Amino acid sequence: MSPSLRRFLPAVAIGLIVIAALAWSFWPRPVPVDVASVSTGPMEVTVSDEGRTRVREIYQLSAPVNGRLLRIEVHAGDAVIGGKSAVGELLPIAPSFLDVRTRTQAEAVVKSAEAARALAVAELNRAKAELAFAASDLKRATLLEKSEAISTANVERSQLAYNTANAQYQTAKAALQAKEYDLDAARALMIEPSEAGSRFMQKGIPLIAPVSGRVLRVLHESESTLATGTPIMEIGNPRWLEVVAELISEDAVKVHEGDAAIITDWGGTGELHARVRRVEPSGFTKISALGVEEQRVNVLLDFTDPAERWKKIADGYRVTVRIVVWRSPKILCVPTTAMFRHGNSWAVFAVRGGRAVLTPISIGHSNDEVAEVLKGLRYGDRIIVHPSDRVADGSAVKMRAATGQ
Repeated sequence: MSPSLRRFLPAVAIGLIVIAALAWSFWPRPVPVDVASVSTGPMEVTVSDEGRTRVREIYQLSAPVNGRLLRIEVHAGDAVIGGKSAVGELLPIAPSFLDVRTRTQAEAVVKSAEAARALAVAELNRAKAELAFAASDLKRATLLEKSEAISTANVERSQLAYNTANAQYQTAKAALQAKEYDLDAARALMIEPSEAGSRFMQKGIPLIAPVSGRVLRVLHESESTLATGTPIMEIGNPRWLEVVAELISEDAVKVHEGDAAIITDWGGTGELHARVRRVEPSGFTKISALGVEEQRVNVLLDFTDPAERWKKIADGYRVTVRIVVWRSPKILCVPTTAMFRHGNSWAVFAVRGGRAVLTPISIGHSNDEVAEVLKGLRYGDRIIVHPSDRVADGSAVKMRAATGQ
């Protein structure tokens, strides 16, 4: 070996080492991934939303007529007996105050009624005098007829005159009574509110509980003047509860009567069980917290657990409702965290031979955790969960940990 070649050997060796180091550093390494196994097991598909409890049959007691409601002495939670328990009393409305013009008009009406009564009294006195004269004349005619001093025709004319005078007297008497009633009505126009309670007897209308149960809420507790139909209180049986869930219409169409449901976030320990009793046939528009219009449908549920389990829940409590719309005891399932859109279908990355293999799949039902696999995978296949953007079809991968079997 020549001296010049021996002098360049160290530099060549160093260059080869640098090239080898660069090649090693840039050589593609397996991507560490989390994997899970395609498994079989039970699966449920649910729809969930917030709900609230309410008494199934609430009876609202309202004012039957215009009146003054006395202060309600019963309170929410008090027991009442239908048809017997008086829960309030409604008095007639006190008359309104009179202004100057109204009072002047009322006084004129009273004076007119007094004058009419005086005229009726005079007419009654005249009729009374005529009746007395006719009675005396009839008596004389009857005596003269017995002595055959006058004819029978004269006696009959005296009898007719008496009957006519008596009828006029009765007419004048009735007219006087009518004028006295008119005078009372005219004087009633001048009654002030302060006089209504002292001068006249106030007879109230008792408000009776329509059904047996408990007072749920008192809408008008203090004394006040109410119009006909104004709600006063609500009565019902707090043990006859139902749950109302306002589902969006897309979820409501999946729910059927008889579907099982789970009640959570009700404040107690564990879950409560219920069953769908009815899906109301009409929806309604509701504005969400984000200001979006949504079509909602009321779904009514009944508790299936014993009453002792949910006895602390009352009317108007908030709960979370989860309704089971589909259930299977055994399906082939894959975690939803492994799925991603590929074109118009779903796909996963299966791990085969240390490499990621893009695998299109066909799925059926799904929930927040797993999806039902119809085609594309077999039991025991390993798939990548939460695939990153470093994973592509054919990429070398290194299984970091097995998160499922």
